[in-house]
Amino acid sequence: MAVDLLLGLQWGDEGKGKIVDVLTTSYDVIARFQGGPNAGHTLEFEGNKHVLHTIPSGIFHPKAINLIGNGVVIDPIIFKKEIDNLAPYKIDFTDKLLISKKAHLILPTHRLLDAASEAAKGKAKIGSTLKGIGPTYMDKTGRNGIRVGDILAADWEEKYQRLTKKHLAMLESYDATVEYDLKSMENAFFDSITALRTFKLVDSEQYLIEAQKAGKKILAEGAQGSLLDVDFGTYPFVTSSTTTAAGACTGLGVAPNKIKEVYGIFKAYTTRVGSGPFPTELFDEDGETMGRVGNEFGATTGRSRRCGWIDLVALKYSIHINGVTQLMMMKGDVLSGFKNLKVCVSYNTPEGKMDYFPYNISSGIEPIYEELPGWKEDLTKMTFADEFPSNFQHYIDYLEKALETPIKIVSVGPDRKQTIFR
Repeated sequence: MAVDLLLGLQWGDEGKGKIVDVLTTSYDVIARFQGGPNAGHTLEFEGNKHVLHTIPSGIFHPKAINLIGNGVVIDPIIFKKEIDNLAPYKIDFTDKLLISKKAHLILPTHRLLDAASEAAKGKAKIGSTLKGIGPTYMDKTGRNGIRVGDILAADWEEKYQRLTKKHLAMLESYDATVEYDLKSMENAFFDSITALRTFKLVDSEQYLIEAQKAGKKILAEGAQGSLLDVDFGTYPFVTSSTTTAAGACTGLGVAPNKIKEVYGIFKAYTTRVGSGPFPTELFDEDGETMGRVGNEFGATTGRSRRCGWIDLVALKYSIHINGVTQLMMMKGDVLSGFKNLKVCVSYNTPEGKMDYFPYNISSGIEPIYEELPGWKEDLTKMTFADEFPSNFQHYIDYLEKALETPIKIVSVGPDRKQTIFR
C-alpha cells in the first residue's frame, strides 16, 4: 500500500493539523516525519480547541495509530505536558501512540544553547522559537545526539552527562548571557524521561514496512512549511529540518516510490512568523485586517503573524519541489469583505522580471500583482461548493489554473465541519 503525504506550502501555519484531523477517518496510520515542538497544529471540533506540538494530529480518532517518526526531535517535558492535557479525553495511548527509537531528544541544555545563540545574533536573529530544535539537529548531524532508544540503555545517564557537559562549555563561548537553573530543568526532564519509557518505543521504519505489507493506509504529516526547509527555504531564516516531501522519506524510512498522493496546503493569503524575507507582506489596513480576522497568532509562540497577499511565485515553487498532486486552500473566509484582492504573479528584481523563486529574496524584490474582485458574503456557514459566491469561486478557479494543480478542499472556518470537498 502506498503512503500519502501532507505538507505546508508556505511559511508554516497553513492549517495542516485541521486537515490531518479531517482526513484521518480514511487512514489507519498517521505518521509525523520531522520537526519538533516548534510546530503547533491546531484542531477545533465540538467547541474545543486543541494545539498539538509533538503528537500527530490523528490522535483524537478512535481507530488511527499515531507514529512519531525518526525525523522528529522530542522535548520530553513538552511531550509529557501534551499527554497530561489530553487526559480528559480518555485516549488509550498504549495502543494509539508509537514513538521511534531513532527520534532525537531535546535536552535542557539544547534550549539554553538556542537562547544564547539567538541572543548573540542581536538584530540578525532568525526568529527561533527557542525550543532547542536547532541545537538538537546540530548534535544529530554532528553525531553527538541522544536518541529515544538510548533511554533504555544502562549507560543512559552517562551519555546525558557527557553531552550536557559539552553544552555547558559551549555556552561559555557565546557573547550573550542566559540565566538558568539547570537543576530545576533537569528535575522536570528526568521525570518526563520516566514517563516517556512507558510508551511503545519502536523501530518505526520496520513498523511502517509491515504496515504497508498489510495494506494499511498511511498518511505522513509534516510540520512547518516548505519555505522553511533547510535546503529550499529562505535560508538562513529557516527551520533545521527537511520540511519538503523528501523529509518524509528520511524522517520515516519510506521509499520515494512508495509515496502516492502529495497533499499541499496553503492559505488564501500568506503569513509568516518571525524574521525573514516576505515579498508580499502588507503594512497597511489590509494586512491588519487579515491578521485580526484570521486570528493570526503563532500556536506555539503566541507571536503575531505577518500577513500579506498570496504569492503564486512561491506557491508554484513549493508545488514543483514537492510533487504536489492535490491542493487544499485554507482560510478563504478571512478574505470576505475585501473589495479587491491582489495576487502576486511575478517579481521585479535587480536582474529584471522573474517568474520563479530565486536564490535570494531578501532585498530588491518587488511583487508584480494582478487584481481580482472580492466578495462580501460570509463563507463560514456554507457547506457545499455550489453555495460559494461567484467572486470566491472565480478566485479559486484563477488559482487552480495558475498553479496547474486541482484544489480539492476549501476550508471556510477553523472547525473540522467547516471543510468543503470539491
